[in-house]
Amino acid sequence: MKAKAKKAVFPPPSLVEENGLSDKGYRFIAGIDEAGRGALAGPVVAAAVILPPSPAFTWLQSVRDSKELPAVKRESLFDLIKQDAVAVSVGIIAPQTIDVIGILNATKIAMCHAVEQLASPPDFLLIDFLRLPQLRISQKPIVRGDKLCLSIACASIIAKVTRDRIMVELDRLHPGYGLADHKGYGTKKHVSCLHQNGPSPIHRHSFAPVIESIQPK
Repeated sequence: MKAKAKKAVFPPPSLVEENGLSDKGYRFIAGIDEAGRGALAGPVVAAAVILPPSPAFTWLQSVRDSKELPAVKRESLFDLIKQDAVAVSVGIIAPQTIDVIGILNATKIAMCHAVEQLASPPDFLLIDFLRLPQLRISQKPIVRGDKLCLSIACASIIAKVTRDRIMVELDRLHPGYGLADHKGYGTKKHVSCLHQNGPSPIHRHSFAPVIESIQPK
């Protein structure tokens, strides 16, 4: 019998990166992440969060990558992050634009928009995995940043909750796909609804499962 591969276990996200940059003189360090990159419907949403220097909020102990948190906890942390952070902003790119420029470019543009809309202009960016050469700001991409870096994990929560709320509203406007449940990701139920109803205007028509749903049987 084949042994199951062990799932990587990460410690809680920390302020190691932020503290190191603060020691070098950086003041406004933004963590950046996205939500919805792999979905079949709806926008891709990026968020940027600047935490204060050496934050001591008790809720920080509960912050994790948004995918590891139940919805109720994400909603609670969303409000606390917006209340206590130095600055929070989001960037949103519609599915129609994703179809034209591709999901990677759309994700980067959403991240750039989030950075550009921060009330306090950042002097350093900590980004989950990606690099943003469009922005002339010192930056560092971090693999698994949403699991390792506290400000990126906070951004992942802001992006996820923002996008989930959008998908609940899109479910009301485009019923019949269960968007409020699966938030546009490619679940069996979603794919089945696609084949039954065809794609809606907010589906990503360039994504393979959506293309397959409109091909002749």
